[in-house]
Amino acid sequence: MKPGSLRLRLTLAAAGLIVLALALAGAGLVVVFDSVLNTRTADELDRTAKYLAGQAEIAPDGSVVLHRPPADPRGSTAYGGFYWQVEVRNGDAERQVSLRSRSLWDMTLTLPDGTLPVPPSGNKVLDLPGPQGSTLLAVVRQVHIRTGPEDRFLTIVTALDRKELAESRRAFLHLLIPALSLLGVVLVGAMTLFVSRAMLPFRALRGELRAIHEGHSTALPAGFPEEVQPLADDLNRLLALQAAAVERARGQAGDLAHGLKTPLAVLTALARRAEADGQPALAREIDEQAQAMARQVERVLARARSASASSLRRPRCDAAQMVGKLVSVLQRLPAEQKLAWRIDLPAQMQLPVQEDDLMEMLGNLLDNARKWASSTIVVSAFAQAGRVGIGIADDGPGMAPEEIARIARGQRWDETQPGTGFGLAITRDLCEATGGAMELSRSGQGGLLAVLSWQAVA
Repeated sequence: MKPGSLRLRLTLAAAGLIVLALALAGAGLVVVFDSVLNTRTADELDRTAKYLAGQAEIAPDGSVVLHRPPADPRGSTAYGGFYWQVEVRNGDAERQVSLRSRSLWDMTLTLPDGTLPVPPSGNKVLDLPGPQGSTLLAVVRQVHIRTGPEDRFLTIVTALDRKELAESRRAFLHLLIPALSLLGVVLVGAMTLFVSRAMLPFRALRGELRAIHEGHSTALPAGFPEEVQPLADDLNRLLALQAAAVERARGQAGDLAHGLKTPLAVLTALARRAEADGQPALAREIDEQAQAMARQVERVLARARSASASSLRRPRCDAAQMVGKLVSVLQRLPAEQKLAWRIDLPAQMQLPVQEDDLMEMLGNLLDNARKWASSTIVVSAFAQAGRVGIGIADDGPGMAPEEIARIARGQRWDETQPGTGFGLAITRDLCEATGGAMELSRSGQGGLLAVLSWQAVA
């Protein structure tokens, strides 16, 4: 995909949105996991607090006796990560820590101010400072026990080191990140396929336009999706308008040429009459102006015929058949000596140019070669660097580089030969107008090599 392609832009936009959505989803999942983990841990600690409340008993001397401590081995290991503590209070008296887990070792859990009292049948969840600078997630539950005339309160604290929660969080992330990454790859791949599928109508439209460009069809077919069909209809209307405009231009150029033929013929006759009347200077001036007008007419006609080159409809022409017809005609013309014509073209050679345009160009080049060749004219196929065309070579005197440059400027080559002498210049104009190129150089036989070439078509 090219940097400016719509498919690449859509794919990148979709990929960016997918990454953003997955990042937000991942962050949300982490928040939900932390919340669920804290809630679940608090529930487990509260169950342990209830167990301690059920196992605790106040002795006659006011001490607390625990019949069976929790079986969690972390509570029996110094700084094991799981901690519990039982306090006994007599009314508003100061607390007395009666029992605590071995894991607390030499430390006592201190509740912040405002923690007590705890609502009956309820608990409080809070963070407490723990051993060795740790932070504990703690659950506080308070049990009211009546012993004789006195009310006693058991404050039970169960806690878990948040490092263990952090480890669970890291384990979750180690699973979440690869899962989201894999999901992102799958979604981006699916979106790429979706975008490619969505672009199929445009690729089909491009293929139909190429068929028109190459001359296989004249209009876009129906049947495109609802979003694309209006574009195809507009293009068909544009093609029709362009074809009509080209035909009008050709017709107007033909009318212009036809309208100028009679005045040019009159001027030529006047030049001959002036020369016969003994006015050679006037005759020569009239003849020069008439020839200049004829040259301009020829060039205008050539450009008008090439107007269809700007159309989307790229024509095709059987070059081999046309060369055969032109050579057959030229061989019948009178010549000072018999010429050998060698035609080396593949059968049914197709060139992307109108038939009448190609006939005009080949006719000029073949006639020019016939005038200047000594004995041999070679017509061969040209194929190089993605271009195809025809090369016409003769064994005549050839052209010097400055003469070739003069042709490029649209000037006449040689005044001594009959005709307007603008055949090569007109051929160059016509070839360039049809999207081709004409190159002049010295042939292998020492004469002129003229090559007409166009971009190859599929």
